[in-house]
Amino acid sequence: MRRIPGTPIYCTKNGVKSLKGHYHQDWNFQVVKTGDKLSLGEKELVFVEAPMLHWPDSMFCYLTDDNILFSNDAFGQHYASAYMFNDLVDQNELFNECIKYYANILTPFSPLVTKKIQEVLSFNLPLDIICTSHGIIWRDKPVEIVEQYLEWADNYQENQITIIYDTMWNSTRVMAENIANGIKEADQKVNVKLFNLAKTDKNDVITEIFKSKAILIGSPTVNNGILVSVAGILEEIKGLKFKNKKAAAFGSYGWSGESVRILSEKLTSAGFETVDDGLKVLWKPDEESLSKCFEYGKKFVINFHA
Repeated sequence: MRRIPGTPIYCTKNGVKSLKGHYHQDWNFQVVKTGDKLSLGEKELVFVEAPMLHWPDSMFCYLTDDNILFSNDAFGQHYASAYMFNDLVDQNELFNECIKYYANILTPFSPLVTKKIQEVLSFNLPLDIICTSHGIIWRDKPVEIVEQYLEWADNYQENQITIIYDTMWNSTRVMAENIANGIKEADQKVNVKLFNLAKTDKNDVITEIFKSKAILIGSPTVNNGILVSVAGILEEIKGLKFKNKKAAAFGSYGWSGESVRILSEKLTSAGFETVDDGLKVLWKPDEESLSKCFEYGKKFVINFHA
């Protein structure tokens, strides 16, 4: 703007607040709202406000004649490819990045996603290309990612149970593994995924939670509390406002044993339906304790399907 002073900046009302807040300049702001148009000569830009997808100032722009939707963050990914276009990249890699982006960022705004997509579709505008603010360009069947978003926004679930934990001396890890074995013994069809939070990227873990019908989360008791890695991801999970998911807690302890109660309380406050009081084991699990973990996994599946 120092190089082109006075040039108009077309943005939403919230966009003005954001730009002034970041740069402290009173530039030539031109506030636009849904339905407003800007002539480019033979073509027009049509503006569509998209608040909380995923910022308050977000806005789509549709370019007539070329039928391009500049969708801002919607339909994007944290993914870069020299191939640039959706039909040229590895499809599994692409959609893994798409669902990861949705799960970690857009999940709490799912009702707004559905409403905004339905609004845009109601305009009956031809759509040939979707250009996101980051990620690949959708030029081959771009409506497919729009339809995928509608599915993800509708409390998406797969037949999956995800177990996440952190451990000090492997006792909680052994509990997690035996609970997983119990689940598989009781239900051969359910997909069970197991993650150590100290070794797995949290964005990948949250993506798996997004896909799951139920989760189990484990931590040993540490200083009358839980491990930091577990506490951190629980705080993120709470902010993402997952819906219609069941959960339970487990953990080992040596002295006071508060971790399972704390985990259960945090799961409940995050909107999960806790199926029971959880499972805790004193010291290193012996054969009897391992058997309890196995049976707990089998019982969890029954509650999972109830």
